[in-house]
Amino acid sequence: MTSLLIGLALAGLMLTGGIFGFFYAWVCSTMWGLDAAPPNVAIAAMQAMNASVRNGVFAPAFFGTPIVLAATAILAIRAGCRASALSFGTGAIVYSVGALLVTMTVNVPMNEALASATIPADPIEVRALWQQYSTSWQFWNQLRTIMSGVALLLAGIGLLALRPAVPSRHA
Repeated sequence: MTSLLIGLALAGLMLTGGIFGFFYAWVCSTMWGLDAAPPNVAIAAMQAMNASVRNGVFAPAFFGTPIVLAATAILAIRAGCRASALSFGTGAIVYSVGALLVTMTVNVPMNEALASATIPADPIEVRALWQQYSTSWQFWNQLRTIMSGVALLLAGIGLLALRPAVPSRHA
């Protein structure tokens, strides 16, 4: 087993943990805080946060996670660590479909629509705009949080299973 494999496995665990934590923070604090704020303030804050999230700190965890998990799976299979390879490979797929794809096809378009929305002058209309956005956005964020959590669990299992297949003496 190479140090590259171990290093990639640890990097995959860290990246997956980072992105899971990012999505989880939105679930358990950020969106609740925004929902408690006046809707016009919540909309402005969400627009500002969405505009700032595309950066060099966020990108490695968001885009790099499935790449590192898949690379770890490939190296693990080459090292004879089939169970580990299966965990890392499954984690890459779960994250790619359940978090990356959901973000790109649902959350990002919702964020872009909110960014270009004209904020109504009527407080009732502003509240309706925010509630519609927040309810739907939170549903999809909870899904990607769960999927990222599953990917994190799979990366942890893969790391624990990272040992070469040992031939049986009784075979």
